[in-house]
Formats: sequence, C-alpha cells, structure tokens
Amino acid sequence: MRFLKLFLAAAVFVFMLSLNVFAQEEKKEEPKYGWQNEVVAGLNLTQTSFDNWSQGGENSLAWQFNFNAKFNNDQEKYNWSNTGKLLFGRTKVGSQDSRKSIDEIKLESVYTYKLTPYVNPYVSASAQTQLMKGYKYTDTTNFVVSNFFDPAYFIQSAGIGYTPNEDFTTRIGAAVKETVTRDYPVPYADDPDTPEIEKTKVEPGMESVTNLNVTLAKNILFTTNLQLFSNMKAFNEIDVNWDNLLVAKVNDYINVNFNLKLFYDRDISTKRQLMQSLALGLTYTLL
Repeated sequence: MRFLKLFLAAAVFVFMLSLNVFAQEEKKEEPKYGWQNEVVAGLNLTQTSFDNWSQGGENSLAWQFNFNAKFNNDQEKYNWSNTGKLLFGRTKVGSQDSRKSIDEIKLESVYTYKLTPYVNPYVSASAQTQLMKGYKYTDTTNFVVSNFFDPAYFIQSAGIGYTPNEDFTTRIGAAVKETVTRDYPVPYADDPDTPEIEKTKVEPGMESVTNLNVTLAKNILFTTNLQLFSNMKAFNEIDVNWDNLLVAKVNDYINVNFNLKLFYDRDISTKRQLMQSLALGLTYTLL
C-alpha cells in the first residue's frame, strides 16, 4: 500500500508539471531538420578542513564528475534520438579510505517514425550499469556487492509515443528486460526458488518512459525522467526508476545541482531506494 501511494504521487506530480508545460503558449516556428548535438561535462567539488578547531569535525573531500551527451537526428519522416550519461564521484572523510559516492552509466537510443503530428510508433533500446566496484560497508569491514557490467540492465521496447512539444514526451510499449551479472548474481539475477545460480534474467513485459523539462525561472531548469517496467505478474513488482534534476545556473560555467533519484526493484529490495545529492560545480559545453 505504501508503494502504491508513492507510485500514484509520482504520477500526479509528473502530470501536474506537464500541465504547466502545456499551458505555455507555443511559438510556431519552421522545423529545423538534421543533427542537433550537445555534449556537456561538469565537475563538482566539496572540501572541508579543520586545524585546532575546538568544536570538532573531520576533514573531508568530495568530488563528482558529470558527463551528458545527446545526439538527435530530426527529419521530416522520423526522429532518431541518442543520449548518454556518465556520473562518477568519490568521498573521503577523516582517516577513512576514499569511497565511491555515485556511479552510473546509462545509454539510450529511440527511433520514432512520424505518422501523425503527436502520436507515433517507436522502437528503443537502453543499457545501464556502473563503472567501478561497489562496496557495502559495516562497522568493522567492507565487501564488494557489484562491479562494472555486474549487474548490467538492458531494455528493448516497441510501442506508441506521444510528443505534444519539445518539453514533454511519453511512450509506452511491449518490452524485454535483461539483467546480466558475472560474479554477483545475488540478488540481481538469481532466482531464489531454484537450486541453480542464474547469472542472467530475462523478463518480458511493458515499459513506460516519461520525460519533462520545466523552466521554473530564468536560470532554473527542472527535468524529470520516470521509467516504469512491469513483468505483468503483480502491481508491486513494477520496477521504478525516477530521476529528478534541478539546475540553477549562476553563469555560463558555474551552476548548482540538486538531484533526487528514486529506485524500486522488488527483486533487489522490498523497500524503495533513495539517492540525493546537492552540489555547486563547474560545467562546460564541449559540443
């Protein structure tokens, strides 16, 4: 019941924001066909140092690298959109060893054939994994729980997409999801009901992806991506990957980023997972 309320709240939130987009007056412009490419990289740093500080505290250093790329080929009869994201960061507190704070690689390709101005068929493929080993820490020790391509997630989908304007897109279709592991099949790919250890899991089902960009103020942009996958077995087995990013631009090179990500996969944990980060950093448009 708690997950149902959370899911409905997410859907209502995205819907209300989309109303704000639709309410804006659209400017009719001649379409610009061809490739439109963008590559943006950023580096965020946080550092704290203490020397004879009576109130206590520990030295700390945290950094995060962001890399986002988009290659979009828009033509009269079709649109081919390709996106890539790389996030990686580490944190060191006091005498502890440096630890990974964020690690994500995500690639997506969507081909849409234009039959009507708004509703069109599509095919898509996406892949998601991480760059380096992931550790689970206890009071006395730590142990590895994941690695590069371990696990890796792949989704292929085909269906119908709806794009009323450049700021809002949504699509839904039949899909197949593959979870691939190597040294850490539990809990990502293994079926606990069988004696064998499965390193690969294939799930047919349905996928829905919604993207929304909202300009809240002159220099403040909010983007949200809600990805749902269902294996059609039960409502509480719907995988949720909801990524929200709020960017406040100080100037061409400095901005403030607030990222909130909600993840739910019952095969990994029966509870929802949350990740939140706030950073002030440098950004540079490479292309």
